[in-house]
Amino acid sequence: MLQAVKENLDRLVASGHQHLLRELGHGIEKEALRIDSAGHIAKTDHPAALGSTLTHGQITTDYSEALMEFITGVSTDVRDSLKELTELHQFTYSLLGHESLWCASMPCAIKSVDDIRIAEYGSSNIGQLKYIYRVGLEHRYGKMMQTIAGIHYNFSISEAFWPAWKQVCDSELSDQDFASDRYFALIRNFRRYSWLLLYLFGASPAVSKDFLHSVEHHLEPLDDDTYYLPYATSLRMSDLGYSNRAQEGLNVCFNHLDTYSDSLQAAIHQPHQPFEAIGIKVDGQYRQLNSNVLQIENEYYSDIRPKRVAFSGEKPVHALMERGVQYIEVRNTDINPLLPIGIDLQQSLFMDAFLLTCLFAGEQLLTSTECAMVAHNKDKIVSEGRRPGLMLETLEGEVSREQFARDILDQVTLVAELLDQIHGGNAYQQAVQKQYELVADPQLTPSAKIISELKSSSLTFQQWTLKMGQVHRETLSREPLDPAVKQRLTEEAEQSLAKQRDAESQDEAPFDEFLQHYLAS
Repeated sequence: MLQAVKENLDRLVASGHQHLLRELGHGIEKEALRIDSAGHIAKTDHPAALGSTLTHGQITTDYSEALMEFITGVSTDVRDSLKELTELHQFTYSLLGHESLWCASMPCAIKSVDDIRIAEYGSSNIGQLKYIYRVGLEHRYGKMMQTIAGIHYNFSISEAFWPAWKQVCDSELSDQDFASDRYFALIRNFRRYSWLLLYLFGASPAVSKDFLHSVEHHLEPLDDDTYYLPYATSLRMSDLGYSNRAQEGLNVCFNHLDTYSDSLQAAIHQPHQPFEAIGIKVDGQYRQLNSNVLQIENEYYSDIRPKRVAFSGEKPVHALMERGVQYIEVRNTDINPLLPIGIDLQQSLFMDAFLLTCLFAGEQLLTSTECAMVAHNKDKIVSEGRRPGLMLETLEGEVSREQFARDILDQVTLVAELLDQIHGGNAYQQAVQKQYELVADPQLTPSAKIISELKSSSLTFQQWTLKMGQVHRETLSREPLDPAVKQRLTEEAEQSLAKQRDAESQDEAPFDEFLQHYLAS
């Protein structure tokens, strides 16, 4: 499959359409826990000065009231996306007062789950829907899962590329169907090879012991407050992190858009006895939106998703079915606590080259056997990815982690060379070359560096991460925020609050009726 990369790049160059890869779309979503001055999860309301979490397009909350989410716009230069993400951090820090942002994926010390507030979105029907969905997540998986943070890397290819590439591929599909088909090919290859991203960029090898309360685990104590695995890369992506046992039997198919949509739709309507036992509305209070395997499609957790911007009130899966895939959302990226905003340019450039490699690596479908193999490789990497002599599975048999990684990087290098030819310079090739170094020496990976710093500093995970967060805040605060950006974000916050007030002043159907209509639509 990887051998297809060179052949497809040669075909693209021969067609003269390689310039269409200049217009890659980027957007970054980053979560961060709000903490108090002692480093505990904040119990306060989302700051009103940052706007309404219901209607603000760039600063909101995810699962818990303290789990902030920053959302950049779409840019064809990832440098602009990183700049915008930096500005959102700077603006937020300027309004947090004594509170701050936790700079790691795994949460700060949380003495009691009662300290975790579910995110609130006001009294409008849509605001209540968002809140009750999260109440359902609490009942299904526990509150602690609602404090884990990550980065979502959104990626798209120019709309003008697809008709040109379709012609090169001599496809009879419509432009929309062809783009969706090739985005799904990208997704399948991502699932095959994304273990490499977890090795290279995984940054959650340790957790506070509070996170493990009442949880069965096989972690080892590093100190009185910190647990870890010596060769772990991303505990966030392990069974300790985002997981849903009820989803294990879903067999969501990533081979085609229609099979993907059908399997998600089935899960949304499939009753699940343990969730039925929770109840839906008990003593006049909602415990969940419904008792099916998924309350809504967003509950399905995957490390990559096909996406399409939905219209107001439209469900995401319906948007995909009607208008096809518009972009993909990579969801396996840890927040790197060694970096001021958790991600940097080098990682982003590598991500672009890696994702294009997945696009050009062929269209072979995933069998159930290969899906199991992919899952097994991922489990190995997140828990023992840096272990010397680690072997991974391929369809051709076992191969060493180093050899498999070099095979992938050799193909990513071909894409990086083409991108540098298009843009000028050698930034993409430099980004790939850096990853060869991490493959050759696991001690250079973020996960290894974090463990090394924890050991050498004699600080707990809680103390070290709090210290790093203070350093990052000082770094970002030294750079003055552009007054025009500050003014724009201030106005957007005020406007979002007005939009929420307007939404709550409208005459609406009773919530029970609204919910019934929403679930039936």
